[in-house]
Amino acid sequence: MVRLATGQHRRRADPRRRARPSSPLARDRAWHARRQHERCNRTSDERSDLRPRAALRSRALRTGAVRMSDETDLLHVDLIVIGGGSGGLAAAFRAAEYGKRVALLEPRELGGTCVNVGCVPKKAMWLAADLRLRIEQGARFGFDLPMDTRVAFDWPSFITDRQRYIHGIHDSYRKRLDRDGIVVLPSRGRLAGRDLVECENGTRLTAPHIVLATGSHPQRPDVPGADLGCVSDDFFSWCEAPARVAIIGGGYIAIELAGVLQALGSQVDVFVREQRLLRQADAELVEQLQDNYDQQGIELVFGYGLAAVHREADGRLQLEAVDGSLRGGYDQVLFATGRRPNSDGIGLDTVGITPDARGNIPVDAWQATPAPGVYAVGDICGCGPALTPVAIAAARRLCDRLFGGKPDAKLDADNVPSVVFSHPPLAMVGMTEAEARAAHGDDVHVYRSNFRPMREALAESPQRSLFKLICVGEDRRVVGLHLLGDAADEILQGFAVALKMGATLDDLHDTVAIHPTSAEEVVLMR
Repeated sequence: MVRLATGQHRRRADPRRRARPSSPLARDRAWHARRQHERCNRTSDERSDLRPRAALRSRALRTGAVRMSDETDLLHVDLIVIGGGSGGLAAAFRAAEYGKRVALLEPRELGGTCVNVGCVPKKAMWLAADLRLRIEQGARFGFDLPMDTRVAFDWPSFITDRQRYIHGIHDSYRKRLDRDGIVVLPSRGRLAGRDLVECENGTRLTAPHIVLATGSHPQRPDVPGADLGCVSDDFFSWCEAPARVAIIGGGYIAIELAGVLQALGSQVDVFVREQRLLRQADAELVEQLQDNYDQQGIELVFGYGLAAVHREADGRLQLEAVDGSLRGGYDQVLFATGRRPNSDGIGLDTVGITPDARGNIPVDAWQATPAPGVYAVGDICGCGPALTPVAIAAARRLCDRLFGGKPDAKLDADNVPSVVFSHPPLAMVGMTEAEARAAHGDDVHVYRSNFRPMREALAESPQRSLFKLICVGEDRRVVGLHLLGDAADEILQGFAVALKMGATLDDLHDTVAIHPTSAEEVVLMR
C-alpha cells in the first residue's frame, strides 16, 4: 500500500490489469469494441449467426395482456405479426395503441433489414464517407491540410460506433414492446390454418388477424462462382475496406455502396447490365450522376453480362463476362442484383395463398391477401416502392382500419418521395419527364437548373448539381421534382408535401427564396 498525505491508502497499480474506462460512454464503447473484435475474428460461417436473437419475452404473459387456453394450449391474441422489421413493428405498435393484444414473431434481432443491414448502417457509412470528402476539401477552405492527400479512416473503430448506435435502437424497441405488453416470440412462424400460426418450437397462436411482414433478402446471380462474392448483408459485416471492389448491378444499392467504398479508400468498378444506372430515376439526372461518379474515379461498365466468378492464384477474384473477357484483381465482388421476398416456408399453401413467380404475395389496396384475415405489408408483397416508410405507412393504415374505426384507411402509394444516397444524393418525387410525357403528351413543361454549389465552387471541384421540375397543364401543376446535389435528401421532404397538395409553378414562384442555398433553385426555376 502507498500512504497518502491525508492518511488514506491507495492500491498500487497492477500492470496486468486493464485500465477501466473513466466514463460510462467510454465503458460502453469499449464493450462494443470487444464485441466487434470478436465478430471480426470469427469464421464466415459463424458470422451468419452474429445478429443477437430477440430473446425478449414480454411481461404480457405474466400480466394477463394475452390469454392462454388450457384446453387447446393456444395463445389467443387479437393480432399476430410474423416478422419484426419496420412494417411488422409498426403494425404491432399501432394495434397496441388501440388496446389490442398482440404477438410478434421474430427469430433474429428486431428492426429487420432497415435497422440491421440496410437503411441505418448504410446511412452511417454514407455519413462517414461524406465527411471524409469534406475533410479532403478543407485545404481549399484555408485549413492547414495537405493538398490531394487521403485522410486515414479507421474502419473497425467506426464500425464499433455504428453498431453501438444500432444496439441503442434495439433497446428502444424492446422497451416499447415491453411497455405496450406485446408478446415477442424469438421464433419463425408459419401459417398452420385459418387464424392459426405455429412457431418453430411447436407453440401455437390464434388470432382473427394475421400480418405477414417477413421482408426480403438479397439475391446472388445464377452463375458459376457466385458463392465467392458477397451481397449487401455481407457488406455490413466487413471488418476493413477492400483495396479493389467489383460491384455487379446498377440499382440504388449498387450506387450507394459504390460511392461509400470509393470515398472510404477503395477502388470501385461497377458492372451494369443496362446502358445506364437507376432505370427508375429521371434519365437526365442519372446522366449527371454518372459524370460525377466518373470524376470521383468510379469506373462504370455498361452493357455487361456476368458469366462467372473465379478465384485467382493469389486469392483475389476475377470476373468473366458472357463475351469471354476477363477482369481480375478484386479483393471483393459485391452483388447488388435484386432482392426476393421471404415468402418461402411460411405456410402460404395452408391458407390458399399463391405467390407470383418473383415470390411476391398478392394483396389488394387494403393489404389483404386472398386468405380471409391474413394481410401482408412491406417487401413481401411487392406493392409500391420497397421502402421502409412505405411498409410503416401501410401497416399503420391497416391497423387503423382493423382496430381504429377508420374503414377507409389505406396506403396512398402515389407520389412517394425517395432518395438514393449517392455522392451527392439523388432525391425524387412524382413523375419523371418520360413518365409525364407518356401520360400527358405535349402538355408537359420542364424546368431545370444545372449549377455548381458554393461549396464545390470554393473547393474548385467539378461536381455539379442538377434540379428538375416537371409540370403539366395551363396552371403548371407540379407532378415531378428531381434533385441531384448536396442536401437533396433534406430539401425534398417539404416540397414533397407541396406536390401532394397540388402545388403549381406559380405557388413556387410566389414563395420567397432563402439565399444563398441550393434549395432556392426549386422556387426560382423558370
